[in-house]
Amino acid sequence: MRIAIVGGGIAGLSAARRLESLLPDAELTLVEQSGMLGGKLLTEHVDGFLVEAAADSFLSRKERGLELCEELGLADELIGRSPEHQGTFVRRGGDLHPLAEGLTGMVPTNLEALEKSALLSTEGASRFASEPEVAPAVGDADESIAAFVSRRFGREAYDAFVEPLVTGIYGGDGELLSLRATFPRLRELERAHGSLLRGLRTSPPRATTAPPFVSLRSGMGTLATRLVTRLERTRTLTGRAATRLRGDASGYEVELDDGKTLVADGVVLATPAFATAELVADLEAELAEPHAEIPYGSSVVVTLGLATDDALALEGYGYVVPRTERTDVLACTWSSQKWEGRAPHGTALTRVYAGRFGGRDLTIESDDDLVALAQDELRRVGLAADPVLVRVQRWPRGMPQYVLGHVERIERIEAALREHPGLAVAGAAYRGVGIPDCIRSGEDAAESVAHALAPARA
Repeated sequence: MRIAIVGGGIAGLSAARRLESLLPDAELTLVEQSGMLGGKLLTEHVDGFLVEAAADSFLSRKERGLELCEELGLADELIGRSPEHQGTFVRRGGDLHPLAEGLTGMVPTNLEALEKSALLSTEGASRFASEPEVAPAVGDADESIAAFVSRRFGREAYDAFVEPLVTGIYGGDGELLSLRATFPRLRELERAHGSLLRGLRTSPPRATTAPPFVSLRSGMGTLATRLVTRLERTRTLTGRAATRLRGDASGYEVELDDGKTLVADGVVLATPAFATAELVADLEAELAEPHAEIPYGSSVVVTLGLATDDALALEGYGYVVPRTERTDVLACTWSSQKWEGRAPHGTALTRVYAGRFGGRDLTIESDDDLVALAQDELRRVGLAADPVLVRVQRWPRGMPQYVLGHVERIERIEAALREHPGLAVAGAAYRGVGIPDCIRSGEDAAESVAHALAPARA
């Protein structure tokens, strides 16, 4: 039995690992267009600094991330954020305002702390607190995050802190993002309790012993590296691109950019939605079309190592920047305060995230311009030190956007896949953009393929 996995990010690697377990006699081939495996899980160690190219952590409440780390022998590597610097801020002008305590699913539940915050006016805080008096929506129609939060808590609350938090997670526009696809529990709470504040008090999130966010002491790239080393029977083809997927009487054919073809009984496509759309265009239009409809946002990460500990005088882990500030910058993280071991003693490491969905494409800007953008952002909060380390990472079309209609698009994709047994898709484009989501997606895809091929095994 032959299985092809297209895409060597965390989803594709997770699919390969699960397939090795489920189909011990299968011949597995993983194809990755770039020259290396791991996708966005990329860590660089240089001059005592630890630089993450993309995600620096994952949510512990989505258990598959922690479980995989433990299965790979990385339990001792797991770390939480440094407790002495706890706190996140919102930047307005040159001032940093702390987010109110008791934040649950973007919703502050500590109203006393919210009233003391400078993020909302007296009228805005009063409108927020009156949320239990707002009648729940009738019907089951989806709505954008912006529409939902504004309806429940007022527009000021959305603009002040929900919008920058949503942008920090999805890099997108809350006016377009689907509530049902991103934060379905909020609508469920409204239905069940008539109020989010009442619902969160009645049904708080399940408590866990792990910190809410965890990372790896040696960087997130370690997860991908360890996963690759644990693959025992998967042949990897890096620097090779799949260009087309076709069906034949016995299964599938994966055409490669060097003219060769992989013949497979089953296929996992762990590629971005737009790439998947091109791959399956000749196989099934009903599968290609909803994939092509999923938009993507582009972003850049500028990491600066500073030969000063001035940044340590700034509180918290970092801050987010609302769209109302009219800047390309989404957020800034004090990495050396957020995680231990990220910078040599007496220095600081900062990361500036930029690129708003619907805005200009920063990935085409020069390194000099992007570094200048990052330095200008840091000067706004009083940090003007010259960097001793500079790293610029571009992610063109790097983040899928769960815009309105996303749930229906996924349903169309799943319906089309049922017509092609042995074919599955995986990755961030479907049911979650976080690392645990992608792990689960890859493993679910592997199980789908193995189940479809079970009669062939017998």
